[in-house]
Amino acid sequence: MMMPSPTTRRAALLLAAVALTGCSVLPERPYQEVQRFVLRPERPETAPPALRGPVLLVRGLRGAPGMEARGLRILRPNGVVEVEYWSEWAAPPVEATEDSLRQWLAASGLFSAVVGPGSRLRPDLVLEGELLRLHAEPAQGIARAGLSVLLLRQQRGDAGDLRIAGQFPMDGTAPLPGGARSAGQVASSEAAAAMVAALGDALGRLEAALRTTLARPG
Repeated sequence: MMMPSPTTRRAALLLAAVALTGCSVLPERPYQEVQRFVLRPERPETAPPALRGPVLLVRGLRGAPGMEARGLRILRPNGVVEVEYWSEWAAPPVEATEDSLRQWLAASGLFSAVVGPGSRLRPDLVLEGELLRLHAEPAQGIARAGLSVLLLRQQRGDAGDLRIAGQFPMDGTAPLPGGARSAGQVASSEAAAAMVAALGDALGRLEAALRTTLARPG
């Protein structure tokens, strides 16, 4: 009997592999659409710019480890933060928080202008900070947002010398609809809405602290 050539044997093995692949009985993973949410808290009211108020420069916010991920963050009872893969913010949370901070303070009536890096306006005050946390805590029935902000004052007659005018650790909270529940019982839309409200609470507290600081003789 004539033995098949190596080329013939390889072709037969390849055809067998293709056949097995085509006959696979493993179920296909169902497609799941990613939900995206906008991180932009709304102020309860808007005030016009202060005509003779200081110019505030808001530098880019930093993010604590893990805050670069877009997925919604859920804190489990054991202290472990779980990141949702099918529910995420439309923009990176640090970037969205920085934009919200700038818009929030621009509508506070405390400043004549609120600008970002690259502006030609000479700032009187400089604000920089870090987004420490933004997550939901289903077991506690709340969402939490944490910021650490540093306010610097430009020294008169010196374009480069800054001194610390205040340091503000801000922690905002908001209730989750339905109160305390297990993580699996909280819809992504509910968690996202509560986190947006928690960030708004943190920004409101920051505005109040800045208002008090700016009212003091400089």
